[in-house]
Amino acid sequence: MNPEPETPDASPAVGATRPLTARFALRAATGEAHDRLDALYSAFDLGRPADYATFLLSHAPAFLAVEAALDAAGAETVIDGWAGRRRSGALKADLTALDLPVPAPATFPALDGEAAILGAAYVLEGSRLGGAMLVRTVGHGLPTAFLTPGNPSDWRAFISRLDERLSSEESLADAASAALSVFTLFERSALAAPEPIARDL
Repeated sequence: MNPEPETPDASPAVGATRPLTARFALRAATGEAHDRLDALYSAFDLGRPADYATFLLSHAPAFLAVEAALDAAGAETVIDGWAGRRRSGALKADLTALDLPVPAPATFPALDGEAAILGAAYVLEGSRLGGAMLVRTVGHGLPTAFLTPGNPSDWRAFISRLDERLSSEESLADAASAALSVFTLFERSALAAPEPIARDL
């Protein structure tokens, strides 16, 4: 998982005095958690079927739990096109294609309010950007529905919604708290990942 990777426009211009946008405020608030998670997943060689299988298995408990929490909180009323952004089905399909069991979702608290929904979704939507880079490293013939990138305009629409709805310090704090909870869940899931499955897939 590589939520919101570095891009050429990934930080405000040097010397800029305007406040951080919601996107960059969230990025700053979650930077250390992001780096820790990146370090854990950088150990996986997705070109190896065994590593790739373990990569997907370790994502599943956290990803399925967070997406279910977003559904239950009413993400479809907050995020345009939410139904088309969901990736639990793609993740399950990849696991099934590899003849692997779908892990049970982890325990994750309910998301309370619009800011929490947007904060949690920020992590999942950012991970889609990371997936667009990771998919290039997946071994030939392995299923990649989960990592297949979506439409770039979806990300632009999402960050526009962040800036529109997270306009106060309180809303940004609530969003950052939810985002950090998501990162923590993924970090626990990554740390609990089994050794790469040593068999041909």
